[in-house]
Amino acid sequence: MSHLNKKYPELPLVIGKVSHHSIELSWMNAENKPRNGPPERWTRFSVEQMDPKTHTYSTVYMSVFSGLEPSTSYGFRLRVTRASGECSLSPVLSVFTTREIFYLQTVDVDVYDKMGFSPLMVAAQKGFTSLVDILVKHGADINKKDSTGKESLMQACFAGHLDTVKYLRNCGSTCESQDTDGCTPLHWAVDGVHLPVITYMIQDGSISGNAAVASILLQAGADVNVRDKAGKTPLMVAVLNNHVELVKLLLYGGADHHMKNEYGAERINIIL
Repeated sequence: MSHLNKKYPELPLVIGKVSHHSIELSWMNAENKPRNGPPERWTRFSVEQMDPKTHTYSTVYMSVFSGLEPSTSYGFRLRVTRASGECSLSPVLSVFTTREIFYLQTVDVDVYDKMGFSPLMVAAQKGFTSLVDILVKHGADINKKDSTGKESLMQACFAGHLDTVKYLRNCGSTCESQDTDGCTPLHWAVDGVHLPVITYMIQDGSISGNAAVASILLQAGADVNVRDKAGKTPLMVAVLNNHVELVKLLLYGGADHHMKNEYGAERINIIL
């Protein structure tokens, strides 16, 4: 029967590679002699692992321990048993697994799909305002255009998604942008015949004195007397900016020149 000698082995356990889920240990024959003769005369080495709950040790038959928890301490010791039955133990070796590392892949939120649309364009076209919000907050370019020059605001205007249009405008999408044919977001709202979007765009100041655009709006059924955020009608704005042709068009289209602004003035009287 073997008996325990408290004398430590000359060469204790050596720590090898350590990761967040594995520990590699090694040791050498302390006697540095080749194993000759029958096995019962060999010096034997075994690694023992400590149970962290009971602090007891059990023999493990491996040198690489995997499936471990990250950032956790594990205890090991080396038992050396000589042919005489004498045993000695190394000091307990405490090894910490490393912290687990999560690798994040960088994703281009503006990458085009096979149809030439960015994720933001698709979300705007479908009216997924919450997704538009996520994409914009993660760096999506609101001014990015497809092969025909249309950007996300134009896509939302043509599809008639008013909430998405408002969100993109609040994020800085401009009403002055043009596609390769010279059409603006307002043109695309008219082309889609979406009166709520058309009305909003007018109130948001999208006419800008363009009589041709105004004519299209009137044909689409836009309210010629709609007021903007400051309470001004298209006629008032046209008069203030001396857009004579636009004034004539608006009057012909039924603009009420008796309407007053917030100060009670009839703006049409400026030029009439």
